[in-house]
Amino acid sequence: MGLAAGDGGEGLRLLDCSPDSGRPGCSREVTGALSTQISGVAAVSFCTPSFRRRLKSPLLSPPSPPSLPRFPPRLRHTFEIGSSFMTTSAGTMNDGSVKTAAGEIAFFPILEKGVFRFDCSVNDRDAAFPSLSFVDPKARETPIAGHGKLPEFLPSFEQLRDQQIVMIQIFTWNTDAWGYSAETTSLYQSHPWVLAVLPDGKALGVLADTTRRCEIDLREISTIKLSSASAYPVITFGPFNSPAEVLISLSHAIGCILNPIWTSVPIFRTVFMPPKWSLGYHQCRWSYETDERVRQIATNFRERGIPCDVIWMDIDYMHGFRCFTFDEERFPDPKTLVEDLHAMGIHAIWMLDPGIKHEEGYHVFDSGTNSNVWILKEDGDPFVGEVWPGTCVFPDFTQKEARLWWANLVKDFVSNGVDGIWNDMNEPAVFKTVTKTMPENNIHNADAEFGEHPPHGQVFGMLMARSTYEGMKMANEKRRPFVLTRSGFIGSQRYAATWTGDNLSTWEHLHMSIPMVLQLGLSGQPLSGPDIGGFAGNATPKLFGRWMGVGAMFPFCRGHSESRTTDHEPWSFGEECEEVCRLALLRRYRLIPHIYTLFYEAHKKGIPVLSPTFFAGKAEGVLFEDDCDGYGYTEGAYLQTFYAAELKSSTVTLRINGSEGSWRRPNRSLHVHILLGGGAMIDGWGTDGEEVHITMPSESEVSQLKSASESQYRDKLDKAKLIPDANGLSGKKGIELSKTPVKIKSRDWLLEAVPWIGGRVISMIHLPSGDRLTEVFPKGEGLVARTGRLG
Repeated sequence: MGLAAGDGGEGLRLLDCSPDSGRPGCSREVTGALSTQISGVAAVSFCTPSFRRRLKSPLLSPPSPPSLPRFPPRLRHTFEIGSSFMTTSAGTMNDGSVKTAAGEIAFFPILEKGVFRFDCSVNDRDAAFPSLSFVDPKARETPIAGHGKLPEFLPSFEQLRDQQIVMIQIFTWNTDAWGYSAETTSLYQSHPWVLAVLPDGKALGVLADTTRRCEIDLREISTIKLSSASAYPVITFGPFNSPAEVLISLSHAIGCILNPIWTSVPIFRTVFMPPKWSLGYHQCRWSYETDERVRQIATNFRERGIPCDVIWMDIDYMHGFRCFTFDEERFPDPKTLVEDLHAMGIHAIWMLDPGIKHEEGYHVFDSGTNSNVWILKEDGDPFVGEVWPGTCVFPDFTQKEARLWWANLVKDFVSNGVDGIWNDMNEPAVFKTVTKTMPENNIHNADAEFGEHPPHGQVFGMLMARSTYEGMKMANEKRRPFVLTRSGFIGSQRYAATWTGDNLSTWEHLHMSIPMVLQLGLSGQPLSGPDIGGFAGNATPKLFGRWMGVGAMFPFCRGHSESRTTDHEPWSFGEECEEVCRLALLRRYRLIPHIYTLFYEAHKKGIPVLSPTFFAGKAEGVLFEDDCDGYGYTEGAYLQTFYAAELKSSTVTLRINGSEGSWRRPNRSLHVHILLGGGAMIDGWGTDGEEVHITMPSESEVSQLKSASESQYRDKLDKAKLIPDANGLSGKKGIELSKTPVKIKSRDWLLEAVPWIGGRVISMIHLPSGDRLTEVFPKGEGLVARTGRLG
């Protein structure tokens, strides 16, 4: 078994520990892989020897971890999975589980063939909290009969002080991580999940099913080490024949269940099926401060011929940042605004944060207080923390009553014409605290299904997204909701899309965005993307144009920037950049039928929409069509077509291999392109549903077509206007961003700052203790600061 370990896409070392390597343990270096760190997700893989030649930097040894305390003095369980545990003695126990000699581990098969649950002992199995990642928690507790197979990889465990250590180092702890870097160990989401691709091409998935702070350590060769407080099970998926099969199996555990009316058999789906309009381009800013400014932005997109389907409203549309309100001066008539946007073919998405202003007379606070839905302190009073509105209380989404209370608020809110909802700050973020969130000893009056006293901070964002999703469904059961969440847990994709958080307008963050989106897909979240152009700082025209060219191919495609930065709309960087953005988005819109089909496949099977190269297989011609934002497809109201092409005697024949769904095929033309290489192509026309025949050119004709195409390409390059290297061309004066942050060390303190006028400190670290003051920036007459601790 081989594992890759890395630090956010930097160089890494991959070693071969397979049985044919000559001895136990690791003996020879093989070529490298991609492993990045995002929200506690680690994906590991083997590649062919040619991969090494494509690396831009030499392979490096994994970094040493910071020596910081990360666990409270409670029971710590650590699992270890490695090649040395491929064989073991095992015996059946009275309860049907299996006890092995490897640390007295107990395991039994669950869910489906190839999936196993491991516990450190039968007592630990009984003490484990219920699953919040499994869509059906009972599936994790129920052995399946007739499995007849032992797992190929068995974990061991040890107990260190009062921690259980079952042995994969990444830290899963939801954290408000403005301006994160490749070295940041915890981001906004927690996915205690590892995907390993083995030397023979098979793949293994490992899930630590715990909502507590979890460490995932991949530094030791051929070893996956998981450490977390309290008893928890480890679930293995596979080994299966391919990574795709592992993710399909994972989706059966963490996906959603549909119950169509035409069958009594439940159908598993991994991700909510997004409405088709949500796959277009989204334009956002913190904030478009008036409804008139929103109309100007929408009109600009239409007049300039730049595709756009959605405009977002950040917190400034609210009255004093109070959720479920509208500012009477700046957004006096939201329903009319949305009607105007709809007339231009543009949808509107509005932000809702979890922090509810602590203010009597504010209807949301009053109704929540009367319904007893707030998270409590140990003394029984509601926990109060500071966020944007000032002092706030927070809903306890572990209560059914609180989820229903929030869903009803959402239902009424949608009546204003809301097309989608954005859940932000839902780690939950709390200002002026060391941990940047609420205390772990707060009291949740959780439903019985969540267990008696498990930690709930990790799943706060997921449960908030669930409540928002259900509220939107209550508002209109015939339309598919769209929810975006910043914080999440493995399984959040059942309810919401996500993005990669508060990134920076730097080339480094552009490069990081690609593996981050890939890694989210590998942990079951296919609908994600970064803030195109970077959220914090001023993008240059060249950076923004390049980012749009890449970002137009991400599953979720949104441009977003924070206040006090220059304008970041596509036309804000000059004519050259505007044209690049226009072409990039037009390319995306030509591909939306294909992207929508990929989401249906992800919804149906659990495979990523954007996948790494080791997922590559034979291309298939598939097209999925339905009503775009309803549920008719669950009752058969759709058309899915499978096309096949065949070359015989210099003629390519395109025909339909099969179809699904009750929709009739429309009478329409079919335009077929055949790529010849070098940018050359030939095409043919026909009628969809009938065979299309295209005669292939001779070798000499192909050579001539390639030469002509390459000549045209060079001619276009010669005539193209280059995007200037200058900094932003519009926006407020005096806001300038250097290309790299500045680090200043003085005695026990390390200061990292982005030195633009009116800018911010990224972090101020007290080196001896590791305490860190983060995100300090001016607001009004003073400063807003968020604080935290490394790790």
